[in-house]
Amino acid sequence: METQTIRFYFRGQVHEVAGQPTTRTVLQHIREDLHCTGTKEGCAEGDCGACTVVIGELDQHGEVELRAVNACIQFLPTLDGKALYTVEDLRQPDGALHPVQQAMVDCHGSQCGFCTPGFIMSMWGMYLNRDPALPKPTREEINDVLSGNLCRCTGYRPIVDAACAMFDLPRAEFDRQALATILKGLARQDTLTYQAGNQVFHAPRTLAQLAELRVAYPEARILAGSTDVGLWVTKQFRELQHLIYIGQVAELRELTREPEYLYIGAGVLLNDAFDALLEHYGELAEMRQRFASFPIRNAGTLGGNVANGSPIGDSMPGLIALGTRIVLRRGERVRDMPLEDFYLAYQKNALEPGEFVQGIRVPLPAAAQRFRTYKLSKRFDQDISAVCAAFAITLDGDTVRSARIAFGGMAATPKRAAAAEQALAGKPWNEANARLAMAALAQDYAPLADMRASSTYRLSAAQNLLYRFFLETRPDAPLAAHQVNAFATAATV
Repeated sequence: METQTIRFYFRGQVHEVAGQPTTRTVLQHIREDLHCTGTKEGCAEGDCGACTVVIGELDQHGEVELRAVNACIQFLPTLDGKALYTVEDLRQPDGALHPVQQAMVDCHGSQCGFCTPGFIMSMWGMYLNRDPALPKPTREEINDVLSGNLCRCTGYRPIVDAACAMFDLPRAEFDRQALATILKGLARQDTLTYQAGNQVFHAPRTLAQLAELRVAYPEARILAGSTDVGLWVTKQFRELQHLIYIGQVAELRELTREPEYLYIGAGVLLNDAFDALLEHYGELAEMRQRFASFPIRNAGTLGGNVANGSPIGDSMPGLIALGTRIVLRRGERVRDMPLEDFYLAYQKNALEPGEFVQGIRVPLPAAAQRFRTYKLSKRFDQDISAVCAAFAITLDGDTVRSARIAFGGMAATPKRAAAAEQALAGKPWNEANARLAMAALAQDYAPLADMRASSTYRLSAAQNLLYRFFLETRPDAPLAAHQVNAFATAATV
């Protein structure tokens, strides 16, 4: 197998790499090979943000897209055809500090300084992507962007102050057009094949190339955002011999609205996917905010989260409750199925050898539909759910014409609550029937107990979330979300 080099734009020139393991992380390459030690290593699992860098690449329209991501879990070959920026790149031509850095100094946003480069890069990503004609971002928007960066000594107020103040300083321009020209020159027309020792990395450019590779190498590991697979290497020290990277397949980034559904390709990034879903389902706003962190959503894909099928994956309950169908492909054959049927058992799904997830179809809202998702976890931001619940009912007047209820964290897979749904279907949407459905959840689930929650807590919480859904959607005097949300209530006191 003939190998190629990895090529990416770094420090004003095209950088080429050969002979490095396919699972060497971008952070390891930055610090150990390029000796750029401004970027720090903290957790090595994408949680602390000390390793944040900005990646530049071309989108489907040939425009430059700049995203802050965690370097510690991104594999080096995924940089092929992209641009890499670290904190050292912010120095201005005259040697002055960049407005992002100057604002951090002015607002005293750094103390020990270990986390500071990561904060700077997350803030720089926001600075680059914010239209100067728009008002400054709100503190809530800033908190969302910085949700993946941890500081243990300064405190977040002066850092958020700096993120506000950086827009008041004289603007530092970034030449996107020049970068677009460079990236177009790096773009490949055919599949990248990179080999190091007994490790192989393929990066197809088209859906047809991906389908052909998947049939030829059914045992290869599909790699999308590395937000899960990356931890297999950094934390579990697993040896991954063959990777097929889907991040360069343009067709998998398709995001289109059809007459009856929203189609989201398997390569659509989580932030983009949630933005599209929010246009139709505003009820997902809190779930989007609490789903991982901003840099993780900048790298991970919704298709990857769905394909992974973790019993605690937060996207699946809501998608299942909405009646989402998953699209699978093997060679030229394409099939689809209800998303809940894709999950067979713990870490076991319905994929056939040589098959992969091509995308999902999310039905558009019905006029009489009531939909909510809820997440319970020990922390508000960036935490694994103890229970994730989703409810969707369609009403005919005050009668439940259909009900779809799904939970994560309650079983070995994301699972519908058949008994609870049956307790509601065809009956008035009132408190008595809601309580019957709550009781029926005990037939649907025998929850596990672990460090996040006991089985008793999980069942009780699931039942109470169903009651909360009833209170928010009951025909008479429904309650607003803040009236039944303990966190929102506490935050306003």
